[in-house]
Amino acid sequence: MNLFADEAVIECQAGKGGNGCISFRREKYIPRGGPNGGDGGKGGDVIFICKRNVKTLANIRFKHFFRAKAGGDGQGWNKYGRDGEDITIAVPPGTAIRDFETNEIIKEFTTESEDEQFILLHGGNGGWGNVHFKTPTNQAPRIANKGQPGEERKVRLELSIMADIGLVGFPNAGKSTLLDAFTNARPKIAPYPFTTKIPNLGVLRADAERDVIIADIPGIIEGASEGKGLGIQFLKHISRTQGLLFMIDCSDDECFSAYKTLCSELEGFSKELLEKPHIVLCNKIDVEGAQERADKVAAEIKKTEKDTVVLPVSVAAHIGMNEIRLSILKLVTELEEKKEAETIEPPVNKFLASRSVDEDAEIQFPGSEN
Repeated sequence: MNLFADEAVIECQAGKGGNGCISFRREKYIPRGGPNGGDGGKGGDVIFICKRNVKTLANIRFKHFFRAKAGGDGQGWNKYGRDGEDITIAVPPGTAIRDFETNEIIKEFTTESEDEQFILLHGGNGGWGNVHFKTPTNQAPRIANKGQPGEERKVRLELSIMADIGLVGFPNAGKSTLLDAFTNARPKIAPYPFTTKIPNLGVLRADAERDVIIADIPGIIEGASEGKGLGIQFLKHISRTQGLLFMIDCSDDECFSAYKTLCSELEGFSKELLEKPHIVLCNKIDVEGAQERADKVAAEIKKTEKDTVVLPVSVAAHIGMNEIRLSILKLVTELEEKKEAETIEPPVNKFLASRSVDEDAEIQFPGSEN
């Protein structure tokens, strides 16, 4: 049974506020006791919380409707009604909450959002009891407010797996074996195609302070970008990755055409995917004739992609594993440094941005007055 779910449409309703109470003091020797009706309690909120240990939207997908508790009604002796209990919906990092009607993104949880809470809907306020309506001319008001209704909204939840590197390849190319060898993931591995039916995430330990998240998606087949096979359902999960890791089965005579087909399918789904920096692994070189095919694949790729790293490896036989690890870490490090550099504004720009400068005037930098 496939328990992975990356989309869900749900209706949410915050709790209604409790009604205010109409009540009067009724005590011996105290005639005409004044009003003492308490206020109603506030309705519960609808809250989303991002949890790293939640990996899918399957726990949400089939429920459809989420409603917080209503607030309790006020009581005599100025007793407030109890506030309604909030309803909390746990979602994994990478989840976007969209308005069902407009498709507008309301909230997006990232890998840094662990344990972050977001109140989607607020519960209704409780109604005032009759104690609030006492006036000099109306000492015994028989008036109280009803609780306000809670907010309602229909939303679509979309999950995009958050990873640094995305593994792509044809079925049975060895992606799951690599993920199992390098990370703490334990994907299903078997000597037949399509053993991977859901995305798997693994953590490659870079050093004591940094991890690299690797995502393995179901094998792509020709026509995947048009909806064939399993891969199309999950290609969006590698759209946020920093780079890609192509796995080519060089025990197959059609290994180079396989690489071109993978590139074509990625481009058909999104040109941005093909523009991502990538490493090509020519796998299964321990099989007879595979090393020669890997050399040819590398030579062909280098004709048009001089900067692309191509590695002949055998994941099953543990050949070239250290080279793979070092190449992945180098790629991620370079991409992170590039991203960091792009976010740092040059000092001169900061200086100019802080002043109103006449384009025709001579610019005087600090320390150059003389």
